[in-house]
Amino acid sequence: MSGRIFTAPIKSSWPITAARLILCLLVWGALRPAALAAERNEPKRVLLLHSFGRDFRPWSEYARSIKAELERRSPWPLDIQEHTLLTARFNDPGPEAPFVNYLGSLYQGAPPDIVLSIGAPAARFVQGYRAKLFPKTPAVLSVVEQRLVNGLDLTDNDVVVAVRNDFMAAFGNILQVLPDTKTVAVVVGASPLEKFWIDEVKRELKPLAGRLDLIWYSDLPFEEILKSASTLPPHTVLFWGLMSVDAAGIVHEGDIALRSLHAVANAPIFSYQEPFFGGSSVGGPMHSVGETSSKTIDAAIRILHGEKPAHIKYEPIEFGPPKYDWREIQRWGISESNLPPGSEVLFREPRLWERYRWQIAMIAAVFLVQGGLISGLLHERRRRRLADVESRQRLAELAHLSRYAAAGEMTTSIAHELNQPLGSILTNAETAELMLKSASPNLDELRAILADIRRDDQRASEVIRRLRSMLKKTPFEVRDVQLNSTIREVVGFVADLAQGRGVVLSYAPAASELYVRGDPIHLQQVLLNLIINALDATAEVQTSKREISVALSRTGSYAEVTVRDTGPGIRADDLKTIFNPFFTTKPQGMGMGMAIVRTIVEAHHGTVSAENLPSGGAVFTVKLPILRSTFALQQGG
Repeated sequence: MSGRIFTAPIKSSWPITAARLILCLLVWGALRPAALAAERNEPKRVLLLHSFGRDFRPWSEYARSIKAELERRSPWPLDIQEHTLLTARFNDPGPEAPFVNYLGSLYQGAPPDIVLSIGAPAARFVQGYRAKLFPKTPAVLSVVEQRLVNGLDLTDNDVVVAVRNDFMAAFGNILQVLPDTKTVAVVVGASPLEKFWIDEVKRELKPLAGRLDLIWYSDLPFEEILKSASTLPPHTVLFWGLMSVDAAGIVHEGDIALRSLHAVANAPIFSYQEPFFGGSSVGGPMHSVGETSSKTIDAAIRILHGEKPAHIKYEPIEFGPPKYDWREIQRWGISESNLPPGSEVLFREPRLWERYRWQIAMIAAVFLVQGGLISGLLHERRRRRLADVESRQRLAELAHLSRYAAAGEMTTSIAHELNQPLGSILTNAETAELMLKSASPNLDELRAILADIRRDDQRASEVIRRLRSMLKKTPFEVRDVQLNSTIREVVGFVADLAQGRGVVLSYAPAASELYVRGDPIHLQQVLLNLIINALDATAEVQTSKREISVALSRTGSYAEVTVRDTGPGIRADDLKTIFNPFFTTKPQGMGMGMAIVRTIVEAHHGTVSAENLPSGGAVFTVKLPILRSTFALQQGG
């Protein structure tokens, strides 16, 4: 056995410790996000403590705003539990022990994460009982006037969001807005808190003692306050302080009481609380619900994130910029020039343009469109009237030329018709001259000769008159036209032409006088064109039966003029186009005669048509509306 001594090496424990540490860190790193997630998903318990009630203004508006904004901004789920300190509602509050015991049993072993108090009574309650109820729970004392915060009872777990009531600013605003004010009736209740504020207001307003008289309603039941407010003397205003409990011990919800006062008051109402603004009070400088709520929520979230309450400090919140209700300004005749600079006027009724902007714009657009359309239509109407006048002028000129052409065709007939009376006049004159040369002329014979000369002269004059009337160039002249005589004159004018061509021309007048409204010369032009057209048609017939018959009759409310001939008729293809301009079947024709006929007839609101007769020949029918008076007279006859 050898004498060697074997010594075992000493192993260090550091590698094992380091490995364990690294393993722990890895496990902690893996578990920490889960822990944070669990912490974030765990709801935060918030105790919201009301001073007077959930629906008791003005504090209810602050509480509603704080709660809604906290739920919106919170990164955690919230369990908000609301409780009300009812003892503040009474003139004789009574013991608070039952409510303290209730909260103690409710949160025993599971205190809230944060306490939010709304109003001074709730803040006083938290400060007085936090050591017993929530010794380690942070608290935010919100909407509490700085004079009501007990600084001695504050702890490092408290954050105060205080406000400051500046009564000199509130009453100074009244004197600026209504400089003639002499008396202010202060509406305030009779609870301990309200009595505190009576003393504070009196103390602050001492500088105005010679300027304002103050009337206090704290010793009156609310019904008596309403009666007094309805009969206030001139230059008096009402100042709404607080009305939670009246002198009779009756609890009043602030908003309902203010609306009741507003309904009967004969003077404007002022207040420094924003929740009472909008419908009842004139306005002025007041506390802002939004600013107070925002600071309260900011403090709560910072505390819930782990920040120490002692590090969160806020200065008391002053009145915000003055705001006024436009409706109350109008009601009480307050001049906007009296409002302080930078004032905001709300609830202003929109002007007619602002209220009905789109409707007015639409109506204006419609009017513009209609105006444009009407202007366009008037312009178009004027153009049509000018075109109509020009058309009538052209029609008159064309008809005049057509009459000259017809007169040219009737030259032989006119000369023959004039030669007869002129020849007779010459013969009678020569006979009278011979008789006068005799020694004893027969005076009776001479008288007869002179009578014949006068008759033949009148006959020649009538021929000239009719020719001049036919050839006269006159503008379109509308008047009452008696058709029988008008047609008879045209027939007599072309009778010799028809006779010279061997055509028998006859006229059958109407049984009674028929009147139409129109231009007699143009209507004669229609009949002249139709008769000459019929004379040309009968000239093509190589038989002894050449006849043209003109007839006038009444058909309902229309006068119907027909011109029939015994010519060859009209080709079936030409019946549709015979009245078109420049359509003619004559080698030397211009094709305007029938077009002029249709244009004149339509201008007289009538119709013209052509058709073939079964027995041969053609008939042209012109229908013209009879005058209403004539038609009614004939109907009655």
